[in-house]
Amino acid sequence: MTRILPPGLTATAEVPASSANLGPGFDSMGMAVSLYDEIVVETTESGLVVEVEGEGAGQVPLDGSHLVVRAIERGLRENGVAAAGLIVRCRNAIPHSRGLGSSAAAVVGGLAVANGIAAQVDSDTMSVERLVQVSSEFEGHPDNAAAAVLGGAVVAWTEAEGDRQGDQSRYAAAPIALHPGITVFVGIPQVRSSTAETRVLLPEQVSHASARFNLSRSALLVVALTERPDLLMVATEDVLHQPQRAAAMPASAEYLDVLRRCGVAGVLSGAGPAVLALSTEPELPAEAVDHGERNGFAVLKMTVGHGVTWASGVGVESRLVQ
Repeated sequence: MTRILPPGLTATAEVPASSANLGPGFDSMGMAVSLYDEIVVETTESGLVVEVEGEGAGQVPLDGSHLVVRAIERGLRENGVAAAGLIVRCRNAIPHSRGLGSSAAAVVGGLAVANGIAAQVDSDTMSVERLVQVSSEFEGHPDNAAAAVLGGAVVAWTEAEGDRQGDQSRYAAAPIALHPGITVFVGIPQVRSSTAETRVLLPEQVSHASARFNLSRSALLVVALTERPDLLMVATEDVLHQPQRAAAMPASAEYLDVLRRCGVAGVLSGAGPAVLALSTEPELPAEAVDHGERNGFAVLKMTVGHGVTWASGVGVESRLVQ
């Protein structure tokens, strides 16, 4: 039986941006980066109020179709509770439609803040594994969602595909310890891109040679990220999705060429158009920075992001992964 929450309960969540694929790890590897959205929720007697500050303000819906609201409602159901009314405040720093996991952050943040609300009425809350599962169901694949839940770098996978009777696919992820000698940079352009639009550019079938190439690079990428950062350049090579998307985002493709010509392991961040650079040096070469800035990219040095956190109105904070 669903328990109706009393008005006046509050909770907050902080959730990181994420970069998926990391080159060859298509739909299976991801990394959280140090750019965070904050969600603040209060239960009320009735109605729904949605407020958005920062990225997406004036562009996203302010009703029940808002992705954060949908995630909160799903999270409350998962915890066996419901709210008669909600005030939802979103303070967004993650750019939308740039390949930095803004939709995954919205979902994971919404689920986490639902945990923060439910915890105040002694309800069970979602585990790490359940958060990965439910957030990945929204996304349809677990790379961004798992990185936002767990923080750091992750390998994610689908254990079984859903059947025609509507059974959900089972999603899982495992963290990998990033080598301390790796520095993370992100180049964020002003132009936007839709994952759905760029995914249709990918062929439904690939050659055995292409599959073998990306399998080898994905395996090598785990070694490079954890133990051998000197192998990052070769480990981030890809033939399955970046070349196919290049024509749709020429500025990003050109920036990748510049980064790699400078000896920096540059990859598309998710479906783009943002670019992720993994370097063994503390700063990017001047040529790479200058090119990015001249061509409309905000080039930012970041750290690897922590996983989603939440705090309830009683002051109890939870971080899933330390």
